[in-house]
Amino acid sequence: MRIGELAEQAGTSARALRYYEQQGLLSARRSSNGYRDYDEEDLRLVREIRALLEIGFNLEDTRPFVECIREGHSSGAECPASVEVLTRRLAEIDDYIVRLRRIRATIVKELG
Repeated sequence: MRIGELAEQAGTSARALRYYEQQGLLSARRSSNGYRDYDEEDLRLVREIRALLEIGFNLEDTRPFVECIREGHSSGAECPASVEVLTRRLAEIDDYIVRLRRIRATIVKELG
């Protein structure tokens, strides 16, 4: 499939796909006429990237998940490097929740 079709199916833009390619997360094959050519595996990778970005991961955090899928795993979260990223992000979220609770308690006290 061409870049526009991949973008449409993945719910993103051709510009984003070119950026993912530039960052080494996506690699397009070239057809005889020079157009980028993608397959279902690429669609799966882009959907994984988009899903992770939507829940607050940065683009670099998606790299282990992409590599895990490329290695043939059914989920990007099955590899040790991906689990490490998930564990780190969970700890960051837990820390943020603690900070928010402290802020909330301070505000409640001020209102009290």
